Amino acid sequence: MTTDVEIAQQFKPRPITEIAEQLGIDAEYLHPYGRDIAKIDLRALQQKNGRKGRLILVSATTPTPSGEGKTTTTIGLGQAFTRLNESVCLALREPSLGPCLGMKGGATGGGYSQIMPADRINLHFTGDFHAITSANNLLSATIDNHFFHGNKLGIDPRQIAWRRVMDMNDRSLRKIVLGLGGKNQGIPREGGFDITAASEVMAMLCLADDAEDLKRRLDRILIGYSYENQPIYAEQLEITGAMMALLRDAMQPNLVQSFEGTPALVHGGPFANIAHGCNSVIATRMAMNYADWAITEAGFGFDLGAEKFFDIKCRIAGLDPDAVVLVTTVRALKMHGGKPKHELETEDLVALREGLGNLDKHIESVELFNKHPVVALNRFASDTDAEVALIRARCTELGVSFAETTHHANGGEGALELAKAVMASVEKNRPFEPLYALELPVVDKVRAVCKAMYGADDVAFTKDAERDLKHVEQLGLTGLPICVAKAPSSLSDDPTLHGRPRGFEVTVRQIQINAGAGFLVILTGDILRMPGLPKHPAANRMRLLDNGIIEGLG
Repeated sequence: MTTDVEIAQQFKPRPITEIAEQLGIDAEYLHPYGRDIAKIDLRALQQKNGRKGRLILVSATTPTPSGEGKTTTTIGLGQAFTRLNESVCLALREPSLGPCLGMKGGATGGGYSQIMPADRINLHFTGDFHAITSANNLLSATIDNHFFHGNKLGIDPRQIAWRRVMDMNDRSLRKIVLGLGGKNQGIPREGGFDITAASEVMAMLCLADDAEDLKRRLDRILIGYSYENQPIYAEQLEITGAMMALLRDAMQPNLVQSFEGTPALVHGGPFANIAHGCNSVIATRMAMNYADWAITEAGFGFDLGAEKFFDIKCRIAGLDPDAVVLVTTVRALKMHGGKPKHELETEDLVALREGLGNLDKHIESVELFNKHPVVALNRFASDTDAEVALIRARCTELGVSFAETTHHANGGEGALELAKAVMASVEKNRPFEPLYALELPVVDKVRAVCKAMYGADDVAFTKDAERDLKHVEQLGLTGLPICVAKAPSSLSDDPTLHGRPRGFEVTVRQIQINAGAGFLVILTGDILRMPGLPKHPAANRMRLLDNGIIEGLG
């Protein structure tokens, strides 16, 4: 079988200037990073061209180790629109180094539906993640420096809410002690690291309208509390100007192209299980401004990524998708039906029928937002006609659109049926309605999401979460939307419960205030915001060959 790397070597890129011209972006707004990548100046959003493209959201059923191919489907769908001579632009998230070197591997699609150059995008790309990491950790260093030089603001070191980040999976950094080694090495205190994608700086950059809005958001970062229990904000440390300087280039979306030359704006971080998990508002608006169709993604499953897309991103940015695609696979649904991973290539209609409950729940969830889902079956070579027919029949029974796709093997040609189904679905969608009103108490917002999206019976708050809730109330921030951090491999907060769990309760153990981003992070179950490496990480399989090709990335 031809690997993604071997396919990528067949790629013949068009100059990035041609891709910009295809979208109608003036050359003065283009800042090339070599021949194949460019940053787009934010002034390009002010260029009026009379377009307001229709927005397509791609999400998926609950992830499994077999892979659902949501990003691959998003890219293949964009290429199909191009083949239909439609004006289209992708708006995707940037990969994180941690999972690329850990369990997940690359995040630039696969087969003949990749964004290129895949190796550079998967690794350091244009340095956005590094800029966000530096800005985040500058604030951390400033906090500890403030302690060292007298602590004029009276910050209580036991109540620091701001954590360091790095773009790598490293479980040993989740909880650490800082400042050891004597009085010249800082003030000892407990701290820890999250992965960069979970940084509030990432969320703020993704949700900001422009540079001024980002600066306002940085100013209102809650870093902790004083000894008198008063909130301390980043603005008081007079450091947000320098943070903006570090983020200057990172604010600009990155322009690349797919394997077949479809334009793609790649900007902002992933991981809707621990963050809001959407690409930047700026990139989405830019795609809509320069194309008739803008295709974006939200993941992991619809319960995590798409819920946040609607209840946080769309609400804040005034967006409303015109179509929703729900990606699934035969393999994933069989796993949700109890079939082991090593047996997925054999036909099993019993396991598949049992696993259809997971698809049913996600279809119901899409419809809760007044949207008509188009189910995209990402077909694998081992899938049988009988298995495909069973899923198609279920979609017909539920009254939703269905399209079989082979974009991994056939590029845009393999997603033409899906593209036509998506265009036909537009008229079936109504304006979305959020799951909850912002004026509801925080507990009721959490309960609304857990019941509607996950199918939970109820929600339980630990004593730590109840204490956090009092802080939220004291600061007058109960009107913020919520960003639930939850196990991605299950509709519940228990990662071992597959399919469509019933009769469970979601446990909220902590609430983090992201005042700058403008939401509350609800930590459930055992979810962690710094992943660890698996026993056999993807990094073990990577090699830099003599010809400069990176083997094993993807």
